[in-house]
Amino acid sequence: MSRPRPVVNTKLRQIRRYMQYKRNLSVSPPPLESNFNSGNTSNGPYARKKYPDREDRLFIAVSNLSQTNECLIFTSKSCTMSIVTIPRLDLLAYTQGSAAQRRQFSQDIGSAFTGTGFATITNHGMDKALITELYEVIQAFFALPEEKKRQYEVPGLAGQRGYTSKGREKAKDANTPDLKEFWQRGQTLSDETLSKADYPDNVAVSEIPRFDTVTGTIYGRLEAIGRELLKAIAVYLNLDEDYFEPKVHQGNSILRAIHYFPIEEPDHLPADAVRAGAHEDINLITLLIGASADGLEVLTRGGTWYPVKAHGEDIVVNVGDMLQRLTNNKLKSTTHRVVNPPRELMKMSRYSVPFFLHPRASMSLAALQSCVDDHHPNAYPDTTAGEYLNERLREIGLKLN
Repeated sequence: MSRPRPVVNTKLRQIRRYMQYKRNLSVSPPPLESNFNSGNTSNGPYARKKYPDREDRLFIAVSNLSQTNECLIFTSKSCTMSIVTIPRLDLLAYTQGSAAQRRQFSQDIGSAFTGTGFATITNHGMDKALITELYEVIQAFFALPEEKKRQYEVPGLAGQRGYTSKGREKAKDANTPDLKEFWQRGQTLSDETLSKADYPDNVAVSEIPRFDTVTGTIYGRLEAIGRELLKAIAVYLNLDEDYFEPKVHQGNSILRAIHYFPIEEPDHLPADAVRAGAHEDINLITLLIGASADGLEVLTRGGTWYPVKAHGEDIVVNVGDMLQRLTNNKLKSTTHRVVNPPRELMKMSRYSVPFFLHPRASMSLAALQSCVDDHHPNAYPDTTAGEYLNERLREIGLKLN
């Protein structure tokens, strides 16, 4: 009499068949970290990891797929399974593609944003040399002496321009500040009807000759890419393609250069101190140029954390709370964080450059009527983008009144 096959091995075979059928791709094995069980999985396409808070939960990760990053998570006791998909989308399919390709791009990004709330974008038009120079100038800035950097910290601007020092920002409801410092650049006004009170001047850096030019160029490029993505999102929502255009033209967007500084004495840190606590972004969408090191994770619907890694110069894009409110939760603003590195890497810096695409302060965030019905009643009170931004800046400790 033959012995019954273990349920976990059976489930692994089912997942493998599903993945090969779904993607029709050759799946490469993910790198095994030191805390993964090596076992028989070291030669297969799956790595297995037990979560400390759930003894019966197994993490099945599929990496190195050419079109998508997918994570399959199931519980061995119940054999329930869920899939996390972060698609890799080609922006040229929307900006230069046929009508069918444009429709498909809109559908794909909309599906991603109703699911995990994240996608990665390739062929966005920013070359590697520009991205390399960006990281060179921001690393040079954060290498300046502390007293020099603090000269660029502007009181009363809630960190919206210039330098923000260590220990200033925290995640909403967190007790401990994030382990980071950052620099922010905003809109350069060309519309005389907009107020300097809402759009203060950017702060020039004298010590690094190319800093202002490079960050200004990156700001313009990411703003243009973001506007194209919003057009595709509008189409997905059955809105006019240019629905967002007048709302984001000369919008209150922010380019943020972040330095997650070395953790010199980890034993002296508060237990809850992390590089970026679990949070959601405030704005419409965020565009992130690939960071200098791993650490970004998104929270799945099943309550587990999934690492996000971009291919090369790809841009990671995610939904912010403003777009979630506007669509009455149809598009998801997913909780994410930046975790501390393994102990042996804690003395290394991490840099990243997100672009937070904001509309003008006057934009109404009242839910679109097409997103409200008997099954999806209006979840939020009406507010404007400016009112909501001020509320959130107070919550994260950057604005005091």
